[in-house]
Amino acid sequence: MVGAMHEGIVRGDMNGLENNGHGQAAVATQLLQRGGGEESKWYEEEIDDDLKLCYSLNSVLHRGTSKYQEIALIDTKHFGKALIIDGKMQSTEVDEFIYHESLIHPSLLFHPNPKTVFIMGGGEGSAARETLKHKTVQRVVMCDIDEEVVDFCRTYLSANWDAFANDKLRLVINDASNAVSVLHDRFCRAELEKSTEKFDVIVGDLADPVEGGPCYQLYTKCFYQNVLKPKLDDHGIFVTQAGPAGVLTHKEVFSSIYNTLRHVFKHVKAYTAHVPSFADTWGWVMASDQPFTLTAQQINQRIVDRIDGELLYLSGEFLISSTILNKSVCVSLLNETHVYTEDDARFIYGHGMGHCA
Repeated sequence: MVGAMHEGIVRGDMNGLENNGHGQAAVATQLLQRGGGEESKWYEEEIDDDLKLCYSLNSVLHRGTSKYQEIALIDTKHFGKALIIDGKMQSTEVDEFIYHESLIHPSLLFHPNPKTVFIMGGGEGSAARETLKHKTVQRVVMCDIDEEVVDFCRTYLSANWDAFANDKLRLVINDASNAVSVLHDRFCRAELEKSTEKFDVIVGDLADPVEGGPCYQLYTKCFYQNVLKPKLDDHGIFVTQAGPAGVLTHKEVFSSIYNTLRHVFKHVKAYTAHVPSFADTWGWVMASDQPFTLTAQQINQRIVDRIDGELLYLSGEFLISSTILNKSVCVSLLNETHVYTEDDARFIYGHGMGHCA
C-alpha cells in the first residue's frame, strides 16, 4: 500500500538516524519530555509547511535500510503496527484493508472474467493478497524495484505471508541501477513491454508523484497510452491509486491523474474512501475502453460468486456510492485541464527527507 507521501520523523527513545547515503530519508528519533519528566514517543508526519500529524507510539519494532530507502515498522497506540518507508506512512494494520480493498476489488469485479493481473509496485504484498482472493485469477505478476523492502514486508507483515507463498504469484525484482529517480519507471516499462501476454487488469500501487521521486513517469499520458494500454486485453481495466482526494487536497494530483486517463481511455471512473490513518479522503481511478455498468446488486452477487472469504469494507452499495463525489471535487474533475507529461508533472508536498527536530 502507498500511504500519504509526506515528510516524516519518529520521535522516541532511539538514536537519531542520518541520511542513509543514497539520497533517501531516514527515520529520525529523539526523546520528548512531558510534564514531570515523563517520556513520550511519537511518529510525526509533515503534511505541509504549517501542518503536522502526530501518532503516539508504543515502540519502534524494526528498522532497516536498503540501497534505495529506509524502512521502519512501528507500533502505534491508535492504529497498531504501521509500515514507514522513507519517513512516510504506508499502511497500518487497523485500516489498511480500506485502501487495499478499494484498490483491488472494484476493477476485478467489473471485469467479466479476470484471470491475469499485473501489479506495478505493491511490494508490501497486500495488493497481491486481495487479488488472490478472486477465484478466477490464475496468474499475478507483481513488479517492484526494491528486493530488500519486499523481503522486509515478507518477513514482518504476517497478514501477507500466504500471498507471498502462493504459486499463482510471480514476483519480479530489479535493482540493476542506482538511478533511483528513473529506475522504477524504466523497469516497469521494460517488464510490460517485453511481456508477450496481455492482462485482464493492471494495478498501479505506486508511490505518489513527488518531485525527485521514482514513480511520477508512470502517471504520464505517454506511459498510459504507449506502454500500459497495449498490454490490456479487449475488456481490460487499469486502476491506480491517485493520491489525496479530500476537499482541500484533491487538486494536488487526483484531478490531474483522472484527466490524464480521460485522454487515453474511453471510460474513466474516479472513486474515494476515507482512510483514518491518512487523516484524509483517498482517491483511485479506474479506466477502460468498456463501460462500467454493473449495479450494486450485480456487484454483490459477483462478490459472493468470485471471492474467497468475506470483504471487510467493500459492498456493491458502497462501491457505487464511492463514485459519487462531492460537488467541489466533481467540479474540479470536470474542469481539470492538466495532463501529466514528463515535462509537465504535478507533485504533492514532501520529498521524503528525514530530520531531527
